[in-house]
Amino acid sequence: MLILESDRLILRPFQDGDIESFAAYRSDPEIARYQSWEPPVTLEQAAQFVNDMKNARPGVPGEWYQWAVERKAAAGLIGDCAFQILPHDMGHILPHDVGHEPHQAEIGFSFARAYQGQGFATEAVSRLLDYLFEDLDLHRVVAITDAENRAAARLLERLGLRRAGAFVENVWFKGAWGSEFSYALLRREWLAQKGRA
Repeated sequence: MLILESDRLILRPFQDGDIESFAAYRSDPEIARYQSWEPPVTLEQAAQFVNDMKNARPGVPGEWYQWAVERKAAAGLIGDCAFQILPHDMGHILPHDVGHEPHQAEIGFSFARAYQGQGFATEAVSRLLDYLFEDLDLHRVVAITDAENRAAARLLERLGLRRAGAFVENVWFKGAWGSEFSYALLRREWLAQKGRA
């Protein structure tokens, strides 16, 4: 069982007790607005997700692995963060000259509205980056955000990710053409920023 800890948070595998909270915040239209799912998320869908995550293994190329995030001070799900090791066929989100070896990952995150604006998402994603760069020794991490999702862009920039690309109306998303930003961070940049280079 892979558990990550930060000052205030625990990133842990999903449990059956997370189903209701997970369905609740993922059913919030504001949380789902820039994400791939459509609200509402039913309890059955949440239960299927939790079951899938119980059987998932972190680090399988092309497969997302998600952690439940909870506060040390109070039990209960407040959000989730995830990564997938990029497989060879994921070149559409990487420049062609980088190569597509399994030393790169994409990350994602979502947090219940009640727990936004308190630094929890920044702290969780920072801990995730520590794991990816220090434990898995990855070379590069990327993130893709909707161009209108300013909160996610600010979080990534706070953590030192740089905007690597802007894609104008590149994706048909929830009934309209959407634009996306790609962000990237190298291991050496992360270590230097943390004073561990």
